[in-house]
Amino acid sequence: MQSAPNLVLVGPMGAGKSSIGRRVARRFGLVFVDVDHEIEVRTGATVATIFECEGEPGFRARERATLMDILAGERQLVATGGGAVLDADNRARMRTRGFVVHMHAGVETQLARLARDRTRPLLARGDRRAVLEQLAIERAPLYEAAAHLRFDTGLHTCADAAVQLGRLIQRHWRPPPAATPDAAVG
Repeated sequence: MQSAPNLVLVGPMGAGKSSIGRRVARRFGLVFVDVDHEIEVRTGATVATIFECEGEPGFRARERATLMDILAGERQLVATGGGAVLDADNRARMRTRGFVVHMHAGVETQLARLARDRTRPLLARGDRRAVLEQLAIERAPLYEAAAHLRFDTGLHTCADAAVQLGRLIQRHWRPPPAATPDAAVG
């Protein structure tokens, strides 16, 4: 069993990192942190706007800085963006500051889950299937390299996936103890 200060989810868009992650965070009493959402809060701009104004390199720099800040904390479930694994420092920091789970979803699952989603800049580039297939080729080895554990989310509903993943994590990860308030001195 591995001990780590945080639980970190990596994987492609549409794998369920946020939707399943929120449920798993509740189960373990962790604070849920979505890296993309945190970037939007810090910048006051959507991910799509950052991509439009600064390009992918600008977004990745913001993602890296935000992820490093978040991982300095503990007792969090951190849902990363699909491209967070592109940076070798991100992968190394996730592994040292978290128990990393690769949330896998095949292209068919992703297409179904993202059918109505128009917020993802990388999917605005044309043929969604072709984009997702190319991203899978490029990123799958990086997800595997970053992860301590792999979980296929395509086989389950969100609720079932959270239950199954929670059981799997419980067998492999030991979270840090919850902080206890100092005893009052009388």
